[in-house]
Amino acid sequence: MASKVYTLEEVSKHNTNKDCWLIINGKVYDVTKFLEDHPGGDDVLLSSTGKDATDDFEDVGHSTTARSMMDEYLVGNIDGSTIPTKVKYTPPKQPHYNQDKTSDFIIKLLQFLVPLAILGLAVAVRIYTKSE
Repeated sequence: MASKVYTLEEVSKHNTNKDCWLIINGKVYDVTKFLEDHPGGDDVLLSSTGKDATDDFEDVGHSTTARSMMDEYLVGNIDGSTIPTKVKYTPPKQPHYNQDKTSDFIIKLLQFLVPLAILGLAVAVRIYTKSE
C-alpha cells in the first residue's frame, strides 16, 4: 500500500486523459489506465480531477467490485490541509415578498368590504324589484 502524501496542488497537475489522478476518501488514485474501461466514460473521471472527488464517487453508488478495484490504482494519500474546507451555503434572509405590493391591511379590508358590498347590492336589488 502506498504511503506517499501528496498536496492538492500536486494532484491537480494530473488532469488529462494521458495522466489522470483522483482524490477519493483521503486517498490519491492514478486512474489513467482505467479511463477507457470506466463504465461512465472518461469524461466523468476527468471532470473530477483537481478536487476532492469523494462526493462525486459516493453519489453514483459504486458496487463493491468497483470499490475493491480501487486498490490497484492507489498511489498515496492526500494532505488534508491542502483541500479547502467546504462551507455550507445558507441563503440570505429575505423579507416576505408581496408580488403585487398591496399591503396586508388593504387586503384584509377588501376581504371584509367586498362581500359586504355584494350583500348590500343584493338587498338593494331585492327591495327595488319588490316595490314595482
